[in-house]
Amino acid sequence: MWTNVRNSALRERASQVIPGGMYGHMSTALLPAEFPQFFARGKGCRIWDADNNAYVDFMSAFGPNLLGYCDEEIDAAAQKQQALGDALNGPGAAMVELAEQFVATVSHAAWAMFCKNGTDATTMAMVVARAHTGRRIILAAEGAYHGAAPWCVPATRSTGTLPEERAHVVYYKYNDAQSLADAFRKHNGQVAAVFATPFRHEVFADQHDPDLDYAQVARRLCDETGALLVVDDVRAGFRLARDCSWSRLGIAPDLSCWGKCFANGYPISALLGSEHVRAAAAKIFVTGSFWFSAVPMAAGVATLRRIRETDYLERMIDNGQRLRDGLAARARVHQFSLRQTGPVQMPQILFEDDPDFRIGYAWVTECLKRGAYFHPYHNMFINGAHTAADIDEALNAADLAFEVVRKRRGDIPPVAQLASLFKAPANA
Repeated sequence: MWTNVRNSALRERASQVIPGGMYGHMSTALLPAEFPQFFARGKGCRIWDADNNAYVDFMSAFGPNLLGYCDEEIDAAAQKQQALGDALNGPGAAMVELAEQFVATVSHAAWAMFCKNGTDATTMAMVVARAHTGRRIILAAEGAYHGAAPWCVPATRSTGTLPEERAHVVYYKYNDAQSLADAFRKHNGQVAAVFATPFRHEVFADQHDPDLDYAQVARRLCDETGALLVVDDVRAGFRLARDCSWSRLGIAPDLSCWGKCFANGYPISALLGSEHVRAAAAKIFVTGSFWFSAVPMAAGVATLRRIRETDYLERMIDNGQRLRDGLAARARVHQFSLRQTGPVQMPQILFEDDPDFRIGYAWVTECLKRGAYFHPYHNMFINGAHTAADIDEALNAADLAFEVVRKRRGDIPPVAQLASLFKAPANA
């Protein structure tokens, strides 16, 4: 039987010693009240919360578990390095091997630098672009998420930051080649870089693939002006391709940012760059106390090997399609219409005729109580450990949840914690 006793106790304790009880993208403040904040363990595609409720999980820790929780091969590589040392006076040999493997795997890359979080990588890309060009202006798409530093934190969550900290960030409309061209024209000769996401993946909204014309125009304008094209692959890296995500469009960026994907849950991120940007990257000063620790790098070496040598990506796509088709069919039976957008291995699942998300919130809550962990407003992540049987188990939970929500559809109350968001939706 599903319970929430231990989690509730931990949340109460956390409220006394952690501001707000929790912070950042893993805070459950905007989620249904039943969603657990604390977890005990994970294995494969399954996760157990603090009350030992088990779930077929579709968040993969918001992306880092590409191959599944506690993968034995990856963990063995990390533990072998841990026995030798982690944070030492300098990095281990694993750093060189990881950089070599990244350069061999990602077609545009000639070099790699490592850090800890996606925000580290995107901020480093901004600094390298300014060092390379001697310019200030960064072009970023409206609503796109590039991290939580003052220069890029979503505007609706920018309490404590100053307008000056993003004074040189100019926004264009995603997938709008003309909007991008207009931004270049307005800031003629001042643009250091264009930041682009592999596809549009905002919260509380449908996802959209990049338009080829937009991507080609971005590359052409950068070439013509000397600006750098930066693909932020922190969220989607190695989930769409065994290369930079825009390789699918035939577009090679100058810089690409990576995280969430290449060490299967161990803390590390990366900036990769093309040869002509090497000199600028060598001149900047960026560092961190734990950026050079060897354990995540050893895990990264093992993960990149699996990326190259296994069919993890094809299995993720197959299972993602199985989930998408199965949910659509079961929703129709219960007279619901879903909007399932984005790549099937990174699904966004929203309901038609649900402007304030009350149906979606009710449905994910009922799924949760039946052992399937879906998210009501954030894109999700299939990982390499999901099997067809896992997907079918989650579909059965979803089917029961559809039935419950259909019966009480007219009596579902608004989502109180979202009331203030719909005036200005935020990213997460």
